[in-house]
Amino acid sequence: MGHPSNQKTYIMTTIADRLANAQHRITQAAKFSSRNADEIQLLAVSKTKPNIDIIAAYAAGQRLFGENYVQEGESKVKELKSICPEIQWHFIGPLQSNKTKVVAGLFDWMHTLCRDKIALRLNDQRPDELAPLNVCIQVNISGEKSKSGIVPSELMALANTIEALPKLTLRGLMAIPTATDDKSKHKEEFQRLQHLYLELKAIHPHLDTLSMGMSNDLEQAVAHGSTMVRIGSAIFGERDKSLSA
Repeated sequence: MGHPSNQKTYIMTTIADRLANAQHRITQAAKFSSRNADEIQLLAVSKTKPNIDIIAAYAAGQRLFGENYVQEGESKVKELKSICPEIQWHFIGPLQSNKTKVVAGLFDWMHTLCRDKIALRLNDQRPDELAPLNVCIQVNISGEKSKSGIVPSELMALANTIEALPKLTLRGLMAIPTATDDKSKHKEEFQRLQHLYLELKAIHPHLDTLSMGMSNDLEQAVAHGSTMVRIGSAIFGERDKSLSA
């Protein structure tokens, strides 16, 4: 491709095009489900991707970014703070109790809360000068033992715990469906999460977020009430599986 500036332009154009395509998919899915596309946010999953890709997406208008790994996320938040000051950072990976301080201090959202202990630590470690940390409870809707997430029967108790913590704001629910091409399976699981969300919202009316749907199933997720879809590969390409933190 030759000159570095040409290469940079190529990368930005490609990511901008992919972002536009993802937004178009959301708009079409909303239209098909008789929903307002403005109700559905696009969360760009930037895990394992270099800062230049995030800067390119930011230049194209993207503001919500999701990271899965604490160490990688910490580095990106700090390095991009002055370059991309309007980024809203979402932590969407599993979180160990010994790493809660980083998420509490640097992120705006945490999507994978499923234990009282983690909620208490995030609350205690959230700096006073920051707004409360927005959190979603992760529900294990597939019932897979390998998946993180709370079982539905314990959802209400955890929600009540979070609601009592002043430095956390409960926004809604998040889930990852079974990894399968069986669309009927996804439909069943998305319906289950939507029902749980509506039950919880009846008790806590301020809830506004149903975080579900990814590159391969966003249309079904939108059809079942998703308000935030997490898109990675369809924007940035396949992730580098050799990277972790």
